Amino acid sequence: MKKKKIAAIVAPVLVASLALGACGTKDSNTASSGSGKLAANQVLKTNERAEIPSMDSTLAKDEVSLNVMNNVMEGLYRLDKDQKATPGVAESYTKSDDGKTYTFKLRKDAKWSNGDPVTAKDFVYSWRRAVDPATKAEYAYIMFDVKNAQAINQGKAAPDTLGVKAIDDNTLEVQLENPVPYFVELTSFPTFDPLNEKFVKAQGDKFGLEASTTLYDGPFVLSDWKHEQGWTYKKNDQYWDNKSVKLTEIDTSVVKDYPTGVNLYESGQVDRAQLNSEFVDKYKGKKDQFVVEPIPSTYFLRMNEKRNGKDTVFANKNLRKAVAMAFDKKGLANVILNDGSAPADFLVPANFVKGADGKDFRSQYGNLLPTDTAKAKEYFDTAKKELGTDKITLELLNYDTEVSKKTGEYIKDQLEKNLPGVTVNIKQQPFKQKLQLETAQDYEFSLAGWGPDYPDPMTFLDMFESKSAMNEMSYSNAEYDKIIADGKSTLLTNQKERLNQLAKAEKILLDDAAIAPVYQRGDSFAQRPYVKGLIRNNFGGDYTYKWAYIEEH
Repeated sequence: MKKKKIAAIVAPVLVASLALGACGTKDSNTASSGSGKLAANQVLKTNERAEIPSMDSTLAKDEVSLNVMNNVMEGLYRLDKDQKATPGVAESYTKSDDGKTYTFKLRKDAKWSNGDPVTAKDFVYSWRRAVDPATKAEYAYIMFDVKNAQAINQGKAAPDTLGVKAIDDNTLEVQLENPVPYFVELTSFPTFDPLNEKFVKAQGDKFGLEASTTLYDGPFVLSDWKHEQGWTYKKNDQYWDNKSVKLTEIDTSVVKDYPTGVNLYESGQVDRAQLNSEFVDKYKGKKDQFVVEPIPSTYFLRMNEKRNGKDTVFANKNLRKAVAMAFDKKGLANVILNDGSAPADFLVPANFVKGADGKDFRSQYGNLLPTDTAKAKEYFDTAKKELGTDKITLELLNYDTEVSKKTGEYIKDQLEKNLPGVTVNIKQQPFKQKLQLETAQDYEFSLAGWGPDYPDPMTFLDMFESKSAMNEMSYSNAEYDKIIADGKSTLLTNQKERLNQLAKAEKILLDDAAIAPVYQRGDSFAQRPYVKGLIRNNFGGDYTYKWAYIEEH
């Protein structure tokens, strides 16, 4: 998330995948029928590919943090196994005839992990904090559908003018700028989670940095957090629906390389291990232990046009187009990744959203920026003339995980081979540090990933609007900006035309080669047959553990 900035590239199971069938994050059960009985020991052992950057739901912007929050926090609604909004802290809601006012009734038994009740005031405080420019929340924009949110974030209005009001402790009224068809689903995203004002202020700068300086209202709590090593979830006895939670504990280790993860799996120390190309073929034959998860996320190259306030070589459009078309995506997806990932000539992934006619957005609007090494050379020759040089050295910012390294080396080799005169130096960074460099725009181009925050193409497209905090590369196109603005306002009443215009915006973005799509991700795992009920989500936090359990074996 930024659902997301995606955590490190993972080969056989990656960030936005298709070609594996319907992109529905489904229950990750295996084909094994099993005993159907609960095991006495309800402990799940798993791993993550990076440390948690932040447990402050207002500031969190990455895949790992959002995944953890999806399980230790709860907003008004959460996603069920069918990716539909199901009640969370809210029991129900009503909507005005014009679709612009929502009234949520909160359950009276919702509690924080310290026993305090979760009230409507906790949502008011959290949402105001998120859009307050002083907070510098990069995900503030996800709330811009709420009345006055954007004006507040731009310093044009006070935070207390936000369109959210606590009618009483258990009634929350939300006013929107325009009707939003997916608003209830949007409330499942962690930025919309409540915050206990008294606790947050008591922790000060330490809030969200340790297990003990974070307060929880979800199915689990963090009972232990050893930085860079791992963390432990424990069942939250204060959670209103704790009877539905079967797991008593989830032990999570930070494992950045695949061989280590597979060794832990084979030695019985973890119940799930992500696989890369080296291990996929081995486990494909073990049908009861091999899981492939299609994911609606896309990896791409960000090409930063300004660094430290000065133009970079990527301010040159012909250079961007040369880079975007100069590497073999099929070879990367099918050989290097070999995990169900697919080549991407687009930003909005396949099997993600459908139009009013029921057709998949991607299949309807087609591919946009394919590999073409001959054209890439032509664009590069023009770029060299415009830049007044025959040799160009580029710095690629990359994650420090194993598959990311292989992917970065592959792109380096392809660019240096197909664009004579180019030298690519790779700068590998831990996940958190890489995010910080992108936020500061202290890089030239970077390998990045994006997964959806809500079920609409806008979740991929609005981050490249000129003033978006997620832009992070100084891309600007007035026509693009107008379509994005209209897509959030005047076009909302005509979904068919709206999708046509969003597809036009995507084409503008890729005609400008603002980014270079690389692949849509698919993830592969070795998983114990007795792990049941684990849900992979299409948007928001990746996994829901609330309904997971260990079957007797």
